[in-house]
Amino acid sequence: MLRSASGRPFFPSHHILRRLLAAAPSPTPPPEWIDPFLDVSGVACHPADPSHPSPWLSRVAPLVVASSPAYLSSDLNAFCRKYIIRLTPAFVSHIIRTPDLRRCPDLALAFFRWAATQKKYPGHDLDSYVSLIDILSSSSDTKETSRIKELVAEIRDRGLPASTSATTSLVRRLGSVGMVEELLWVWRWMKESSVEPSLMCYNCLLDGLVNSMFIDSAEKVFAAMQKNRIFPDVVSYNTLMKGYSKVGRTQRAVEIFVEMQEKEIEPDKITYLILMQCHYSNEDFHQCLVLFHEMEERGVEIPPHAYSLVISGLSKEGKPFEGMSVLENMVRRGCKANVAIYTALIDSFAKSGNEDQAMILFQRMKDDGFEPDEVTYGVIINCFCKAGKVEKAMEWFTFCKETHVPVNVIFYSSLIDGFGKAGLVDESLRLFNEMLEKGFVPDSYCYNVLIDAFVKAERIDEACALFKRMEIEGCDQTIYTYTILLDGLFKKHKNEEALKLWNMMIDKGITPTPAAFRVLSTGLCLSGKFNRACTILDEMAPMGVVPETAHEDMINVLCKAGRLQHACKLADGIIDKGREVPGRVRTIMINALRKAGNADLSIKLMHSKIGIGYDRFGSIRRRVKFQTLLNS
Repeated sequence: MLRSASGRPFFPSHHILRRLLAAAPSPTPPPEWIDPFLDVSGVACHPADPSHPSPWLSRVAPLVVASSPAYLSSDLNAFCRKYIIRLTPAFVSHIIRTPDLRRCPDLALAFFRWAATQKKYPGHDLDSYVSLIDILSSSSDTKETSRIKELVAEIRDRGLPASTSATTSLVRRLGSVGMVEELLWVWRWMKESSVEPSLMCYNCLLDGLVNSMFIDSAEKVFAAMQKNRIFPDVVSYNTLMKGYSKVGRTQRAVEIFVEMQEKEIEPDKITYLILMQCHYSNEDFHQCLVLFHEMEERGVEIPPHAYSLVISGLSKEGKPFEGMSVLENMVRRGCKANVAIYTALIDSFAKSGNEDQAMILFQRMKDDGFEPDEVTYGVIINCFCKAGKVEKAMEWFTFCKETHVPVNVIFYSSLIDGFGKAGLVDESLRLFNEMLEKGFVPDSYCYNVLIDAFVKAERIDEACALFKRMEIEGCDQTIYTYTILLDGLFKKHKNEEALKLWNMMIDKGITPTPAAFRVLSTGLCLSGKFNRACTILDEMAPMGVVPETAHEDMINVLCKAGRLQHACKLADGIIDKGREVPGRVRTIMINALRKAGNADLSIKLMHSKIGIGYDRFGSIRRRVKFQTLLNS
C-alpha cells in the first residue's frame, strides 16, 4: 500500500500504476541453448541444415582458440552471461572439430571440461568424446595416453549408445596409439550394442592390432571377417602382410600375397612395397628385384621407397652399375632420387674399389641439388681410407668439422682403421683419444680396428690393454675382437694366453666362427699342438660349429710352414680317429704339398698307396701311413 507525505493511504490512478510497473526491473530470461546450425524447417525441408551455420560458431570458436587453458573457463562464462546463452552437446562437438583447435589438445580438453559445468547440461554426446580423442591421439605427447584412457572410461561408465561411424573412429584412433585394451573394449561394446562392424571398421581393428604387434589376434579378426561375410579388400591383406613383415614371417606374407591374387584382388603399390621390405630385411635382394620388375610389367605405380630398396639391395650385393641403371630409369620416369639412394651407390662403388666413380656420383648428387649429409661424408671418408689415401680422408674430415657437419663415431672409426692399415698406429691412437675427448663413446667396431692396428704393428701388450678396457667400459667384445687378439697372441708365440682367451670366449657363450677356429688351429698346429686343435674341433660340434675345411686348413698351414712331418702325423691321426674319409685326406695332402711348392712329394703321394692302401705284415693288414712318405 502506498502512502502520501502526511502518512495517509494513497491509491494511485490506473495510469500512474502502469508507469510504476514499467519502471520496475524485469526478471532475466533463461539462457538460450545454442545449436551449431540454424533450424530453417519453416523455409526448408531439412531442419538444422549444415548450409546454414549458426552465427554463434564464428564468435565462440575464435574466442576458444584465442584463449589459454588457464583462463578459458572465465572467458567463456563471461561471454555466455553477457549473451544469455548455453552451448548444446552438438555445438560443443562442432567446436572441438574446429581445425585450429586440433593443434591445441590442452585447449580442446579445457573447453570439453568447461562445457560439462554448464547448468542443466545434459552431458557430452559420443561425437564430442570421439572428436576430443581424435585430437589427443594426434599429439606426440605421452601424457595424452592417460587422458584418452580417462575419456574411454567415461564413455563406458555413462553407457552412451554406440553408432557405426563413432565406434569406427574410436577403433581407428585407439589402434593408432596402441591402446589394445581399450580397443578391444570398444569392439565388445559394438557387439553388445548390436552395431555391425563395416569393412572399414574391421580394417581399422586389424591395423590397431598389427601396430601393437598382436599378430595372432589380427589373424583371428581376419578369419572372423570372412566368417561374417565381410570380404577382405586390398587394405585388409596389406595390413596383415605388414604384421607378418614386422615379426619376420616372410613366408607367411608371401602366402597371403598368393591368396589375394587367387581371389582376384589386385595388389597395389603398398602390397608390393610391404613384400619388398620383407625380403630386404631378410637380405633377399634378388626377390626385391623380381617384385620390382613385376610392378613394372603390371603398370603399378612405383613409389620412391621401392626404388630405394632395389638400389640399396643392389649396392649391398656389390652391383653398383646395376643400381645406377635403376637410378637412371627412376629419373627418366620423373621420380626424384634422394640423398640415401646416392649415398648407397657411392658406398657400393667405394667398397668395390671404384673410387673415381664414387666421386663422380658424389659430384652429380651435389649438381642435382642434394646436400650431402653426415652419412654421405662418412662414406666418402671411408672410401679414401679403404683406398689407402688417409691424407685425402683427413682433408675431408677437416672440411666436415669446419663446415659444422655432425661428426660421429663412424668418421673416427674409418680414420682409425685407415691409419692402422697404413701402419700409422700412433696416429690411430691419437684419433681414438681425440674421439674420447669430444665425448664420443667408441663402439665394438672402433675398438676392434684399433686392436687390429696394434696387433699388426706387433704391439700385443697395448692390444691386450685395450681389450681389458673394453670389458671395464662395458663395450661388447665380439667374436671378431677375440679372433683379432687370438691371431696376435699366437704370432707372438703366447700360446697359453691364447688358449686362456679362447676358453674365456667359450665361457661367455660367444659362439666361435670358422674364421676364429682357423686362427686357433693355425696357431696350435704351428706350435706342434695339432692334437689339441683336433680336440677343440670335436668340442665345437655340439655347439653347431662344424668348419668344413678345418682339416684342410690345418694340413695346408703345416705344409706351407715346411712342417711336413707334423702334417703327415696330423693326416694319420685324422684317419685313425675316423674324422675324415681316407680318400679326401689323401687329396687334401696332395693339394697342400703342391701349393707349398713340394711337387715331387705330391707326385710321389699320388702314385703310392699311402693313406688308402694296406701292407700285409704276416697275417696283419696295416694301412700305409702318411709318415712313410718322408721315410723313403
